[in-house]
Amino acid sequence: MSGLLRRREFLRRVPLEPRYDVVVIGGGVVGLSIAYNLAARHGIRRVAVLERAYLGAGASGRNTQVVRANYNTPETVPLYKASLELWRTLSQELDFNIQFSTQGELDLVHTRDALEVERDKALLDAAYGVPMEILTPDEVLERCPHVDLTGGGELPVLGASYHPPGSFARHDSVVWAYATAATRLGVHIHEGVEVVGLDVAGGRCRGVLTSAGPVAAGEVVSAVAGWSSVVARMAGLKLPISTHPLQAFVTEPVKHVIDGLVSSMDLYVYVSQTARGELLVGAEILPYTTYSQRSTFDFLAEAAKRVIMILPIAATARAMRQWAGLCDMTPDSSPILGRTEVEGFTLAAGMGTWGFKGAPIFGLGLAEEIATGRTHPLLAPFSPDRFARDRMVPDAASAGTH
Repeated sequence: MSGLLRRREFLRRVPLEPRYDVVVIGGGVVGLSIAYNLAARHGIRRVAVLERAYLGAGASGRNTQVVRANYNTPETVPLYKASLELWRTLSQELDFNIQFSTQGELDLVHTRDALEVERDKALLDAAYGVPMEILTPDEVLERCPHVDLTGGGELPVLGASYHPPGSFARHDSVVWAYATAATRLGVHIHEGVEVVGLDVAGGRCRGVLTSAGPVAAGEVVSAVAGWSSVVARMAGLKLPISTHPLQAFVTEPVKHVIDGLVSSMDLYVYVSQTARGELLVGAEILPYTTYSQRSTFDFLAEAAKRVIMILPIAATARAMRQWAGLCDMTPDSSPILGRTEVEGFTLAAGMGTWGFKGAPIFGLGLAEEIATGRTHPLLAPFSPDRFARDRMVPDAASAGTH
């Protein structure tokens, strides 16, 4: 029997080399996706991923695991549709169980205006082949009998949109899936190595300065989520980004009560049930800027109130744990993806609340741009120079912002 067991090495420890073809700053899901795609699709294997803490320590380990494609603009819908298609086969591609599960997404609406917005979004999504339905209140109860159609007596449910492909993936499994696959291909992953500066001269980024010494690179990629502004400033760039906390909490495990994601478009709250039975609750980004990842009682109290308004059964579940992550929000709530005006410096930034959902297509597209010099057509609308060109992609409604 022992001969049938497969021995696996999840993360090979190697010395930090003085030079790499590509250095990726940030050991989260986006940075690891870029590194994996460089090695797997373009044969660029002299790649280093530098993470100042541990893999998934930032936003990748602090999100709510939702994957979807129902967005609001002609630019974002095809982008996240392509990402969702990659998600479906990611376990097989990376040879690692990411616990991907398609359960659907139910978005409740409580006002006529919100219902019209969802109808318009459904038409746009359908035009790009993304399934989305508009439900009546009775049809909402067929999907989720536990919904309170009175909205706690304050905000009656007028209908909902339903996105059948809405899915979940275990975030730490995804991080380790990319890391393991990249390691097998020869990528060097270094935990506990902090980037403290960039080597920029003559308008070109030539490498990074780290807590373990300088490292030269042909290309440097920043994929550090909430710390994007800090790293970009090392290159002399000022990004149109503000950093906001995004919080969530889980309850004690309870019996199975809901499938998929249930959210309220007007209350800015969403809830799902984990494989362990916990109710996982999140809400919109908080309005103030900070680099603190401390969770707050105000959020817990307000988010709990909102979820009870739509799912009264949550009232008896005890909150067990809460956390906060950082979101780098752009003026149009869309990501910044691509090469910058500093030669040799590429950004995967401005992810807001979407970084986890888009990680497969972000990694694939940015690896292609780094390897070939050609911009992937799905990433082109999100280039760093779009603000100077006045070509923003406004989609705040999809980002969970007011």
